[in-house]
Amino acid sequence: MSDSPAPLADPHLVFDPVAGDGPKDVVILGATGSIGTQAIDLVLRNPDRFRVTALSANGGRVGLLAEQAYRLRVRTVAVAREDVVPALREALAAQYGTGEPLPEILAGPEAATQLAASDCHTVLNGITGSIGLAPTLAALEAGRTLALANKESLIVGGPLVKALAKPGQIIPVDSEHAALFQALAAGTRADVRKLVVTASGGPFRGRTKDELADVTVKDALAHPTWAMGPVITINSATLVNKGLEVIEAHLLYDIPFDRIEVVVHPQSYVHSMVEFTDGSTLAQATPPDMRGPIAIGLGWPERVPDAAPAFDWSTASTWEFFPLDNDAFPSVGLARHVGRLAGTAPAVFNAANEECVDAFLRGALPFNGIMEAVTQVVEEHGTPSTGTTLTVPDVLEAEAWARARARELTAQTATAEARA
Repeated sequence: MSDSPAPLADPHLVFDPVAGDGPKDVVILGATGSIGTQAIDLVLRNPDRFRVTALSANGGRVGLLAEQAYRLRVRTVAVAREDVVPALREALAAQYGTGEPLPEILAGPEAATQLAASDCHTVLNGITGSIGLAPTLAALEAGRTLALANKESLIVGGPLVKALAKPGQIIPVDSEHAALFQALAAGTRADVRKLVVTASGGPFRGRTKDELADVTVKDALAHPTWAMGPVITINSATLVNKGLEVIEAHLLYDIPFDRIEVVVHPQSYVHSMVEFTDGSTLAQATPPDMRGPIAIGLGWPERVPDAAPAFDWSTASTWEFFPLDNDAFPSVGLARHVGRLAGTAPAVFNAANEECVDAFLRGALPFNGIMEAVTQVVEEHGTPSTGTTLTVPDVLEAEAWARARARELTAQTATAEARA
């Protein structure tokens, strides 16, 4: 292990951009999403620790974005959709009234990337999807601490991210990787035998592949323990999310795939575990609440008091662990495969999945059809040739092909079902 590259995320190393006295300046990307709104709740409860200087969002909830901007008194607001700027300006004017100047507004596909490179201490990337890659790279290149909730940017651009990130510059915000991050602080890298990533099992735990054939969108969105956005919730139902997290764990901690295990833990109390070479296992456990991992991402190496609820140990509870059913949920095995292939293969896997999830949410693809189509796209892509010479154009080209091919397969499935 000593000759392998250093891990991207190491709790023993702290990357600390030069900061002045007072609260830590933070930029939040994806402000109106699940991660963003919970991060803002945490910031508002800890004004002595954090100060938000800028917010970005896609632009679908301008009223909420304007309210957030006003409550935080940010300098800049960014939206990806240029067509919503008039509505955003009107919403901001309604919040601020006539007595205060409005924040600067940035708009367009590159707006979030501009914010990621702006003057601050920490960038929280809470964007969903691989569109978060450019902001991730911009934050790292600008020398900001990156609180990374956008796992897709690391997965599709692994070598690019690793080339830019300095030791300790990335703090993971996924609950599983924040758990591993904290547990790894108990030992040295050479002490680690195995990473154990936990999965709730989603709403369909215990069902066979045949029993999943007719599940509905409503069924798939009914996650038993976590409240998340629709894409992540569907990814949790297919366990694609867990496959992505296996790749992310490999990239963050430089642990080989054969030493990263997935176990099903329905209660979602234990967020992940590290098994050490002496036989001991350290588990990080809290009630399901993303404000804890967000607080680690924004505050590390300090902990934020009362960031999230703690357990009531006077109340009896049962914690269960089960092996993963790889037949009903082949996504984790496929993710390991594309992770080992590296190059553009993870980008193809992720992009095809995003298209297929969208098709499922629109009723254009059955639940089992998501992984069937993604698997076919990955197989057709074959072995990538880019290897360690991956570039951003490589990623974009591979994603464009994967999305187009996934749409073709989705259309073929819809046509076949219509004829049946």
